[in-house]
Parts: sequence; C-alpha cells; structure tokens
Amino acid sequence: MANEKAYKILALQEGVSNNQAKSMIDRGLVYVGNKKVIIARGELDAKTSFRVQKIEKMKPIFENDDIIVIDKPAYVNSDEIERQLKPAVLLHRLDRETSGVLMLVKDEDFRQKAIKEFKKDTVYKEYIAWVEGIISEPIEVDKPILTQRKNNKAYSNVSGKGKPARTEFFPDIVSANKTKIKCIIHNGRTHQIRTHLRYIDHPIVGDEQYGGRRAKRVMLHAHKVRLLGMEFIAPEPKIFVDFQ
Repeated sequence: MANEKAYKILALQEGVSNNQAKSMIDRGLVYVGNKKVIIARGELDAKTSFRVQKIEKMKPIFENDDIIVIDKPAYVNSDEIERQLKPAVLLHRLDRETSGVLMLVKDEDFRQKAIKEFKKDTVYKEYIAWVEGIISEPIEVDKPILTQRKNNKAYSNVSGKGKPARTEFFPDIVSANKTKIKCIIHNGRTHQIRTHLRYIDHPIVGDEQYGGRRAKRVMLHAHKVRLLGMEFIAPEPKIFVDFQ
C-alpha cells in the first residue's frame, strides 16, 4: 500500500498547489470521514479521499468614514481580513476559529478614541459559546490571565502574575451534557473566554487547546459589540442554532 504525505494527496485531489493544500490542513478544514486531518506532513494511504470544509464569505455589517465592521467567518485569520480591506487596520482580533463581529478602522483619530474606550472597559462585548457540561446559573470569573507565546502561538493561563480579567457567563440552553451560554467580557485578554471557561471546567466544545472535545470548529462566536454609541451584531451561525 503506497503512502504519501497528506498535503500532497490533497493537492492532487483538489487541483491546488502543495502550499495551498498545507494551508487548508493547517486551518482545520480537511477531514477523512469525521476525523480532522491535523498534520499536513503526516503519511496516509495515497488513495485516501478527503472532505474539505468550505469557508464562508465575510459579510459586511456596517461601514462609514471611520470604521468597517464585518462578520468574520471561522477558519480565517483576522490579519487576512486586514490585508483584504487595506488601508483599514484592525481595531482588535478574533481567534482563527472564532466567528463574528470584527472591527477595522479607517481614521487614526477614531482609532485612538476607540482604543481609549477599550482601555476604560466601556466597550460592551458579548459572545455566544457552546461549552462542555451543564451550567445552570450565571457565573462570574474574575481571575488574572497570563499569556505566553511559544512557537508564535499564544497560550493563556489563570495566574497571580497575570493581568486583570473578568468574564460573566449566562446559561441559555442545556442539551446532552453541554450548555449554550452568553459570555460578556471585560478587560479583553488573549484567549480570555477560553481560559476562564477551562478554569471553571467548562471548556468550549471544539477548543482542544483548552480541554474541549474535538468538533468541526471552536464553538465561540462574537455576537454583539457596542462602541462609541454604535451597536454591531453578527447573527448566530447556523451551526450554533442546530448544535443540539
């Protein structure tokens, strides 16, 4: 039985370059059956048939002379969106598998004003998540977070050496030992929601980095942001509504 590197088989199957095939695997878009292919250079049977998850297009939410707001699809890096929407620059970031409200700014004065609002914690940020286990009443986690970078990858932990971080969690739907919750974030540290949920033993479904079970994606969506008197909403993705 002939074996070949996964990305090479995928490149042939999809008619794309080796680099494109590697990128598809790295993004978490490629499956064999229901199992995600994790290692692009891993060897598989040359006759392996892949299933490739399609990326949805980014959807515009709002635009004026100061700001562009889009509904970011999962599997896309915030930096890629910034490159597509030049000369606008990112006001904040969402993790690659997190979907929802992403804001980019066109005007430097507006950017400085917005950054002040973030620093004062007057920006309202509401997320939706599906988490492991049952949360039956609201929980507030007020624990400092320390972020470290290794091989260009961020990893956060609750630590007395960290920066202040507070997150509020409100249960919405309980279904088969998992709960859909609303998360309201204060401070806004790297991986804050993911870290606080892992700390209370309710990691996000699909968030293997922080203890969640394997799923199609990290089940976290930036649903609503209020900034400088404006409100932006990214509708809940279909996968969240149907996830029972």
